[in-house]
Parts: sequence; C-alpha cells; structure tokens
Amino acid sequence: MDELIEKAILVAVKLQKDEHFEYELEELHNLAEALDVEVVGEVTQNLERVTNSHYVGTGKVEEIKNFYEEADANLVIFNDELSPSQIRNLERDLDCKVIDRTMLILDIFARRAKSNEAQMQVDLAQLQYMLPRLVGLRASLGRQGGGTGGGFKNRGAGETKLELDRRKIEDQIAKLKRDLEHAKDQRETQRKQRKKNAIPVVSLVGYTNAGKSTIMNQLLNKVGHMESKQVFEKDMLFATLETSVRQIKLPDQKEFLLTDTVGFVSKLPHHLVKAFRSTLEEARDADLLLHVVDVSNAEHRFMMDVTNETLHAVGVEDVPTIYVYNKSDLADMKYPHVAGDNIWISAKEGAGMDELLEIIKKHIFSNYVHCSLLIPFDRGDIVSYLNEHASVSSTSYEEEGTVVQVELKKSDYDRFREFLFVQ
Repeated sequence: MDELIEKAILVAVKLQKDEHFEYELEELHNLAEALDVEVVGEVTQNLERVTNSHYVGTGKVEEIKNFYEEADANLVIFNDELSPSQIRNLERDLDCKVIDRTMLILDIFARRAKSNEAQMQVDLAQLQYMLPRLVGLRASLGRQGGGTGGGFKNRGAGETKLELDRRKIEDQIAKLKRDLEHAKDQRETQRKQRKKNAIPVVSLVGYTNAGKSTIMNQLLNKVGHMESKQVFEKDMLFATLETSVRQIKLPDQKEFLLTDTVGFVSKLPHHLVKAFRSTLEEARDADLLLHVVDVSNAEHRFMMDVTNETLHAVGVEDVPTIYVYNKSDLADMKYPHVAGDNIWISAKEGAGMDELLEIIKKHIFSNYVHCSLLIPFDRGDIVSYLNEHASVSSTSYEEEGTVVQVELKKSDYDRFREFLFVQ
C-alpha cells in the first residue's frame, strides 16, 4: 500500500435510503487527498442494492474501465468496503489496482500513527482486513500455477503461498493482540492511579477535523501552560491518532485531566473501531465528555450521529456530555453563547474558552465542599497540602492552631473531617 499512487477514479453506489450520499462522497475525496492522491474523476450509480459480484452493475464496469484509460488513472477507489470476491472480480475485469474506503482509511491511519500502541492497533486492523481478502489482493500473490508433484499434487503454487501467508498473518494477529492486551493493562494501572488520586477526567470526542486539538490547546493557553504541552493540530482528516492527556490546573488549585481522542468518520471500518477500542476507552471512564461539533458544516447533525454511534459501539454510555458547537464564526451563529449543556464557540479565535471552563467546572467540581478547618500547629503538613491541593480563601490563627477557610474535594473533606471548625 506504500506506493499508493497519484491518479484515482472514485466509484460510489447511491442506495435509495442513503440521504448522506453527497457528503460521504465528498469525504471520500478528502480521504484520498489526505494521502496525496489526485482524484481525476468519479463514477456513481443509483441502485437498490449493491451488486454482489462487482459492487456496481456489470455495465458500469465497462464505463469505469473506459474512463480509467481515458483519464490516464492508475487506481480505482470504491466508496464502501468491498468483499473478497468483489475485489477479485473488479481487479480481473478492470485490470488495475482496486482499493476500497476501508483500505484508504487504514492507510491514512498507518501513516499518522506515531506511538507504538497506535501503530500496533493499525497493524492489527490491517491484518484482520487482509486475512479474508488474501486471494483478491493479488499484488502479494503469484497467480495459481500448476503443481509440481510431491505432496501438492492438486495444488497450485499460489495456493501453497496462500496457506503460508494466512498462517503468517494469523501468527502476527495473535502476537499483536497479546502486545495490545499488555499495553491495555498498563493503561488500566495508570487509570486506577488517577482514580485513586481522584482527579476528574474530561474527554474530547467528535468527528475528525471538528477542532478538538485546537480546543485543547486553547484551554492549555488559558491556564498558562507552556507551549511544550501543545498538541498537534491541523486542518485535515485524522490529524490526531494518539490519545493526548494533559493536566489542567486552575488558579484556584482545582485540577482535571483533559484527554483528546481520535476523530470519527462515517463508515469507519469496524476493524479499526475494534482496534482503537482501548484508546477510546479513555472516554468511557471520563467524568465528562466534550462532544465537539463543527457547526459550520451542513452535515453536522449526521456527524454527531456517527460520533454517538461509534461511542456506543465501544461501550461509552451514560457519561455526562457537553455539546461544544465549534466554528460558530463560520456558521454566522451567536458566540460565545451558552444554553444549558450546549455552548457555541470559535476555538480558532479563542472565543468562548472562559465560558467552556465554567461549564466544565460546574460539572466536575459539583461535589466540592466549602468549610472551615482548625489544624493543630503540629500538623503543618496538612496546611501545606491544602494550600497546594485546595482553594484556601483565608487563613487565621487561634490558640489551638491554624484556621483555614477552604473549598476542597469531597475525598479530602472526608479525610480532614475531624478538624472541622464551627465558630
């Protein structure tokens, strides 16, 4: 897949019930672009259902072939996941390289994956996708030749190679699954540690390119974090594949962790959803989700549905959610504007960040307690702990010790309850 080449024809079938067809086709253009593939044309067909043998009707195959030669293309990209037999038949009849939407997305993910774990997840998804399609992906296999006697009387050389390839792939899959399980255990340990420290977790989720990384960087700016903490952001599909976790400490000593997850896209290959399950599980354990929506896109409702369905598929349920309608400046909407758990902002302009922080605080610090504590003089360690981890509004000194007016999290309140001071 490395030599994914420049000129492609896109092919898509529009089914009667598919009202998002135009948008999905536009997205296919963007996916191709993300791999530097030049789209030289597209062929679409209206069908009641895709054709089992060739995805498109057989008459269309001829049309694609002529167009392909005319446009001097060297690749045909299909808008849906093709079955092994469809790939086989299309490659045979078009006599060219055929890839489907799934391969395209997998290839983008493969190029963008930076961390060891993300790379393993992509490798696993690619191998699981390839396994049933070995026969069709003829690039890796010789055509079946005649047997040469011995133990392979009725087998062609291609078939023998298939067996070997299949076994090799199955071994690799098993190894990757083990390694990912190990990585997951490590993350589980980190997560338990965070739970023990009772730091709330806020997770950014949403469609790819909705502005999650920009929001993360703006929030980091807001609380005065250094440039080095910034995460990569770019106006392109799947700019972020890693889960970035950043600690945000507010002026009143309250803190929370902000995590940024991979963006979603329509028809996200289920192998990939499964492979990235562990990354997305960060969202499952969050105390609050920020569902970021590009409100300037006409299809933003559809994108929200895709995001919600994908979250549902990885078991993210019942997590309180704030809907963050980003790019309001491009949508000519009033911003910054707050209505309940919905907020309209422009992350690029940094407009609405204060309001967003306020909503986040209202949700995750609702269990904070205001109280007065009288700390004996010989327990200076508690006073310094409170100064660092709680919001101390005043300190005064009585005969028996130091009196602090403080707002602190419930777990700390329970811990220091014995020092409660009633005036």
